[in-house]
Amino acid sequence: MNALERAAPRLDIDALNARLENASPLDVIAAGLAAFPGRIAAVSSFGTESAVLLHMIAQVDQATPILFLDTGHLFEETLAYRDTLAGHLGLTNVQTFSPDPAALAARDPERGLWSDNADACCALRKVEPLARALAPYGAWFNGRKRYQAATRTAIGLVEQDGERVKFNPLAAMGREELVGYMDTHGLPRHPLEKHGFASIGCMPCTSRVQPGEDPRAGRWRGKAKTECGIHFGEGI
Repeated sequence: MNALERAAPRLDIDALNARLENASPLDVIAAGLAAFPGRIAAVSSFGTESAVLLHMIAQVDQATPILFLDTGHLFEETLAYRDTLAGHLGLTNVQTFSPDPAALAARDPERGLWSDNADACCALRKVEPLARALAPYGAWFNGRKRYQAATRTAIGLVEQDGERVKFNPLAAMGREELVGYMDTHGLPRHPLEKHGFASIGCMPCTSRVQPGEDPRAGRWRGKAKTECGIHFGEGI
């Protein structure tokens, strides 16, 4: 048993999911903050739908740590949107994490690993930095929704994720509901959304989505890959 496991007893995930089954996203966020006081953070890509979760978190606690991964391959628009949205919502604890420079030099010196081995690139630029970012925490919030992809249809509001607990407050929300929420609250939109980008990750591995396509069809297009790896429960 490691220090993190000794510091907090394991939650009964099934019981918590049952209790929160009909809860609002705000109630799920409040439950997470109550269960892990000072030991929970949100992870955000500052993508096309990120404003909804971040707005809700800001309503409960603007000082909640927001962890952002700057992979070194992001669109400039995403970096600008991070700053715009954080300022708009009054978030006071946005933390940016980047890949380890020594690891980049050893494993991706030419910055072309994304083309040769997308899984290895994601591990280097996303999975490993996130593991470092989450090290002090026992739980985390993220913005996954069931409607987004076939790989996400069964996600619960709460999941055991390796040694941590993962809260998915927006799991049951659909696209129309999210858009309505953003419109109602006047939330800034990601600048690339109007250009046909429905799900935005790293620039080399993100493309526009055509009408009728899965919202994540533009991620790793042409590859048998649908996730970067940070949601695979590998101890992150």
